[in-house]
Amino acid sequence: MKNILSVGFFLLGMVVFSYGQSAKEIVQKMDDNAFGGRLKSNMKMTIVRPKWSRTMELKSWADGSDYSLILITAPAREKGITYLKREKEMWNFQPSIDRTIKMPPSMMMQSWMGSDFKNDDLVRQSSVVKDYKHKLLGKETIEGRECYKIEMIPNEDAPVVWGKVITWIDTKDYLNLKTEHYDEDNELVDTNYGQKIQEMGGRLLPTKMVLIPADEEGHKTIMEYISLEFDATFDTRFFSTQNMKRVR
Repeated sequence: MKNILSVGFFLLGMVVFSYGQSAKEIVQKMDDNAFGGRLKSNMKMTIVRPKWSRTMELKSWADGSDYSLILITAPAREKGITYLKREKEMWNFQPSIDRTIKMPPSMMMQSWMGSDFKNDDLVRQSSVVKDYKHKLLGKETIEGRECYKIEMIPNEDAPVVWGKVITWIDTKDYLNLKTEHYDEDNELVDTNYGQKIQEMGGRLLPTKMVLIPADEEGHKTIMEYISLEFDATFDTRFFSTQNMKRVR
């Protein structure tokens, strides 16, 4: 038994040594590059269906992984709808009924604003670093860029909506170029592609995300950054239920 354990630890050490860093460290670097700091952004989301499409515009503010606020700015019908994450709490403000609603964890897998994204994708209730066990599966090339292929299995007590996640992260710039989400039965739910790599806010990033459901032909949702500012100026008092009604 001791020999078997020794071989196992040796092989694990060889995997880490061959890549120079652990899978968790790679995911951490990707997350820090894409979301680290106090962020302010303007985005455009296009929902595509076989017979129609529609576009929405939104503003987003975030302070690390604990605080975020999203404001819908267009079209007029949805203008003013706001989503807030404050540590473990999730809130939604609907201006048409002038009501703020606390969102239960059970809503995290529901569609966000009629798109293919889930509520959890936008408000990031779960953490790709803290809430998963990470495993290097090897390397693959995505769009001409060599990537680490990493499997992520959620921790037992984590507030995670997926059964498994496989992600491809660029070995040079730690860009998230592809992510597959699986349900608890190990069935593929959707694939998210990071595209249109360019510098924005002083960092190199995929500025366009294309999410494609696995079982709905002709469906996809495109999220694009219009502007992105890192190290924005605001404090945690900005992320309050009162501010959900006032933010513009």
